[in-house]
Amino acid sequence: MAPSKKKHASNQACVIPGGFTVLSLQFSSVSVAQHKLYVKEHKVRAERSSHRPMDRTLFVLNIPPYCSEDVVKRMFSEFGSVQSVELRDHPGSSHESGPKISKVFRPAAKQGFKVGYVVFENASSIKAAKSHPHNVPLVVSTKEHPVRTGTQKWIQQYSDSFVHTDKLQQTVDSFMEGYDKRKKEEEERQKEEAEQQQEDEEGWVKVTRGSKGTKARPHSEAANKKTLQKEIRKKKRKELMNFYTWQHRNTQKEHIAELRKKFEEDKQRIALLRAQRKFKPY
Repeated sequence: MAPSKKKHASNQACVIPGGFTVLSLQFSSVSVAQHKLYVKEHKVRAERSSHRPMDRTLFVLNIPPYCSEDVVKRMFSEFGSVQSVELRDHPGSSHESGPKISKVFRPAAKQGFKVGYVVFENASSIKAAKSHPHNVPLVVSTKEHPVRTGTQKWIQQYSDSFVHTDKLQQTVDSFMEGYDKRKKEEEERQKEEAEQQQEDEEGWVKVTRGSKGTKARPHSEAANKKTLQKEIRKKKRKELMNFYTWQHRNTQKEHIAELRKKFEEDKQRIALLRAQRKFKPY
């Protein structure tokens, strides 16, 4: 009798539309329920980042809240040495604008399912993860590395919420040193741009080459503001004031009416001062 094909097929990887491979996840060895992860090789041409090399990065979807970066790193170490793990709320670029903030001052992380980027040390680990049988689950909590849940997890979170004063002071000092350094670099950069954008008597701006041989264009905020003011003055000079005869006549009438109004106001003020006997012409 020929062996059953169903048993042979169950030992193969499960690939769904979109190129994702299904991996089963089990909280512990005695758990009955299973969770599904969806993995795919990370290939984004627009993202040229050394943190996520295209040939060694695995994109993971549907990571449950009880899986931290350490847990994900330990689970995927089954396929090879893991260099780094990054968990995010939504897929996106690894480039983050602004300085790196310590976890002490970060807002509380959202409790929900995550997406992850697992970077292996070898490219062969990607192939091993994609060919893993879907009926062999990855175990989250083991005897060697237990994952706390329930009351134990709350107690641990409460204990971790307290920060030692010396460590907090060191974190603040480190951040302020970086802030002062960035502030100084920004002032020096603005000063250099201002020197490069100095206009001569005829209104020409000297453009020099940058460090990499490319032309440095004066497109800073100060240069844009200066150019805008120059255009406004130029536009005002081009405006034709009182081009027609009737415009000139109306302007003269308005000027005469304004002078008469001012003359009447002065007469009233002088009469008021005389009435108060405070007018002293000599």
